[in-house]
Amino acid sequence: MRDRRRFGDSLFKGVATGSGTGILLILAAVATFLVGLSVPALTSKPEDLPYGPFWSWVVPYALGTIWAAALAMLFAVPVAVGVALFISHYAPRKLAQSLGYVIDLLAAVPSVVFGLWGINVLAPMVQPAFVWLNKTFGTVPVLGWFFGGQASGTGRTILTAALVLAVMVLPIITAVSREVFLQTPRLHEEASLALGATRWEMIRQAVLPFGTPGIVSACMLGLGRALGETMAVAMVLSPGDGFHLELLTSSNPNSIAANIALKFPEAYGLGVNQLIASGLILFVITLIVNMAARAIVARRAEFSGAN
Repeated sequence: MRDRRRFGDSLFKGVATGSGTGILLILAAVATFLVGLSVPALTSKPEDLPYGPFWSWVVPYALGTIWAAALAMLFAVPVAVGVALFISHYAPRKLAQSLGYVIDLLAAVPSVVFGLWGINVLAPMVQPAFVWLNKTFGTVPVLGWFFGGQASGTGRTILTAALVLAVMVLPIITAVSREVFLQTPRLHEEASLALGATRWEMIRQAVLPFGTPGIVSACMLGLGRALGETMAVAMVLSPGDGFHLELLTSSNPNSIAANIALKFPEAYGLGVNQLIASGLILFVITLIVNMAARAIVARRAEFSGAN
């Protein structure tokens, strides 16, 4: 019996170690592939590149990627955390289970479906609201940076793409946050309530501090999805050249992933290398975001008791 246990422990340890090592090898292989095929574009003369000088070409796409993802997180995070709190601490058990199933099902919807929904349903629905925002705030100082310009007649703007991305990342953030909130020590919650706190005060004092590292991790997972999303952005967005902060115009900053999807089928020669080099930039951005998330989680873990 003891030999069987030792064999099971050794087998599990080997599988776990092999899985962790395999992930590192895959990541190293992807990085090597990107770097190897990016070198020709990074070292060639600007006049030889089909899309122009590399850095002046890729920076607007990088900024567009970050801008769209930031807008999506701005819309998604408050709603996702609120839904997670409702499921974990407010909703009756049957309703909470039903909402949990709906959230999990939403995470399984393909991005192409979200793209079609964005084009055929969301864009026409929000276009009148965009016109109103443009007329109301387009000439207001500071707000005009975001709502100025000529409002799009189709609704296919960077703001619409951000809303679609927000819906896509919502189930990821909600599901992870819900599970983190449910792990809050019961004694912490009961102690807060015993001292006379209301339910919201208990959540603010016990649940949110404990769940902060989990919320950050959930947000970073959602941000990774938003940064790398391709088809939904490519289908919804009406892209233009360059980068600007205006949210409602028909000429919009594009993302790196969507630009690769649109141009790669027709690319050849150094054009392929240039597009892959832009993918390397996206890889670096995602790596930096994840490293920052790990640093935040590590700093908050001791305070929250999550470790």
